[in-house]
Amino acid sequence: QVQLVESGGGLVQTGGSLRLSCAASGIAFDMANMFWYRQRPGQEREWVATITTGGNTMTVPSVKGRFTVSRDNAKNTMYLQMDNLKPEDTGIYFCRGGSTYWGQGTQVTVSS
Repeated sequence: QVQLVESGGGLVQTGGSLRLSCAASGIAFDMANMFWYRQRPGQEREWVATITTGGNTMTVPSVKGRFTVSRDNAKNTMYLQMDNLKPEDTGIYFCRGGSTYWGQGTQVTVSS
């Protein structure tokens, strides 16, 4: 059974940092491209970041220079380091493994 479990969300002030984790089980993690998405209040779910099996990364322009995606294949875990957070980063953050599997999400709230 495939499971993706996000953690690390919380409440932080503007300019603060959080580190999200996505722990995977039941999949060949090192063979899966991994993704972060978020759903901001009243908006559709949107793509935030990708890390490929080879470690190449991409982020949406609005978070470039502030968010860093990484992975540890030995721990079957993907991370999203979020720095200089802004109120508009508030939302539920989801991880996705490959083309099919989603986690349940973790709430990030940035206060002004």
